[in-house]
Amino acid sequence: MSLLLDRVRGGDLGLLPVVAGLFVIAVVLQVLNPIFLSSTNLVNLLIECVPVGVIALGIVCVLLVGEIDLSVGSVSGLASSAVAILFVNRGLPVLVAIVAAVAVGGIVGWVYAQMFNRFGVPSFVITLAGLLAFLGLQLKVLGAAGSVNLPFDSALVRFAQLAFLPAWLTYVLVAAAACALFASGYAHARKRRSAGLSSRSVSLLLARSAALLAGLGFAAWYLNRARGVGWMFVLFVALVLMLHYALSRTKWGKSVYAVGGNAEAARRAGINVRLVYTSVFMLCSSLAAIGGVLAAARLAAANQSSGAGDVNLNAIAAAVIGGTSLFGGRGTAFAALLGILVIQSISSGLTLLNLDSSYRFIVTGVVLLLAVTLDSVARRSRKSSGRA
Repeated sequence: MSLLLDRVRGGDLGLLPVVAGLFVIAVVLQVLNPIFLSSTNLVNLLIECVPVGVIALGIVCVLLVGEIDLSVGSVSGLASSAVAILFVNRGLPVLVAIVAAVAVGGIVGWVYAQMFNRFGVPSFVITLAGLLAFLGLQLKVLGAAGSVNLPFDSALVRFAQLAFLPAWLTYVLVAAAACALFASGYAHARKRRSAGLSSRSVSLLLARSAALLAGLGFAAWYLNRARGVGWMFVLFVALVLMLHYALSRTKWGKSVYAVGGNAEAARRAGINVRLVYTSVFMLCSSLAAIGGVLAAARLAAANQSSGAGDVNLNAIAAAVIGGTSLFGGRGTAFAALLGILVIQSISSGLTLLNLDSSYRFIVTGVVLLLAVTLDSVARRSRKSSGRA
């Protein structure tokens, strides 16, 4: 506990602010409307989080290296249109259409990286141009019809709308998550002990895993009172966990944080900075494409408004609200999950209160400003304590 307090005083807040904010939002909205925390509403809330949440996961990657991608909404809309055109109009198998749409996203990211690495064009300008260009390409692909409906009996639409885990499988995954947390923590602690460093005790690791088991177990039981946990949300969580592992346990992840902290120092340390930028831009655009495919599946359609509106802004806001620093080098994959939960909670709660979208934009903007302000204050604290 004392170590945690020292980290907080030093400006290392981690996910604490967004977790506290999510708790406050849930309490306030539940007081205003008791339906908010009902199992039915929470099931719908989690499903609605997924498309933009996956896009926000890519935004986390580019923010970690101190860059930005303003075109993720347009890329997701283009991917939505591509999968619909290829699957419905061209008659390709749905899996082939999905792979092609995601490949388009990867190619977009590769082009961004070449412009950034070879010509030094700022990512803000590159992706702003991409926002406009791919929006136009999306309109061109859809043609005069402007909309393509996906068959309701297709596997893609069923996956997004009707596929939920059996109750028993939910509990199995909860138990597996608790065991995995203990196993990874124990392996990490043993590695630190063998190097002569301090590490967490076994009792603490057991207590942490037991708390996760109890928390997730209760959540699973409560959601199973309605339709349960959707497979699409499970996919989102799996992507979060994979990115978290990649960022925290691989050489690539350490290189991402190093480049975000100081690109020149990373280059002098032998890190291929250009390759890191390329991988991050490609990952961001690919995840935007996946988010677009899931959005089309959720709506069973792709149209001219796919990826437009507030998709772009909400994806960026989710990453920042979740705790990813705009200054680079700080943040985790869980920022996308927690940030989109905050945004979707605000949207769902205000909808239940019969308030129009203007209030949602205002409240989300205030929360975003508070998150960035807190990040700036924490950054100053880290500098003053020598932890920047």
